[in-house]
Parts: sequence; C-alpha cells; structure tokens
Amino acid sequence: MQLVDRPDRSRYEAIVDGETVAFADYSIEGSVVVLPHTVTTPVRRGQGYAGRVVRFALDDIRASGRRVVPSCWYVARFIDEHPEYTDLVA
Repeated sequence: MQLVDRPDRSRYEAIVDGETVAFADYSIEGSVVVLPHTVTTPVRRGQGYAGRVVRFALDDIRASGRRVVPSCWYVARFIDEHPEYTDLVA
C-alpha cells in the first residue's frame, strides 16, 4: 500500500495495486486544514485503509505546522480514539 498527498485533487489517498482504495478530502484555509470527507471503496471497507489515510493526513498536517478541523465524523472519531492527535484540533 502507498499513501500519498494529491494536492491536485485536494486529498490524501491509499493506493493498492494502482487502485485508490481510500481517500480523505481536504481544503487548506490559512493555517488550518479542513478534513470534510473520508471514503473507502465498498469492497475494501473494514480493512483499516481509512484509518491509515487519516493517520497519514494528520502526520502530514502536523509536519506542516498547521492545525485541523475534523468535520468528517470518521476523522473526529479517529482523533478521539488517538489522543496523540488532539493537539492538532483547531
């Protein structure tokens, strides 16, 4: 699996065998990154891809010095379950 930031699509992606299996959309608003939407393809659900994409996104956001608005329920829940990311919430 490959995790990538696709700024041309404003999303982070998980790619398996050349196929995007999960992604998290984002928009950058100054020093804040809004994460409004996370999707996993139906046949890949329940395999942890969304969690890996969200972790990758949050690590990238942290490295950029920005903060996050987790408007997607999945991202909000992920942060609740992984308190090491709560400091990123704007």
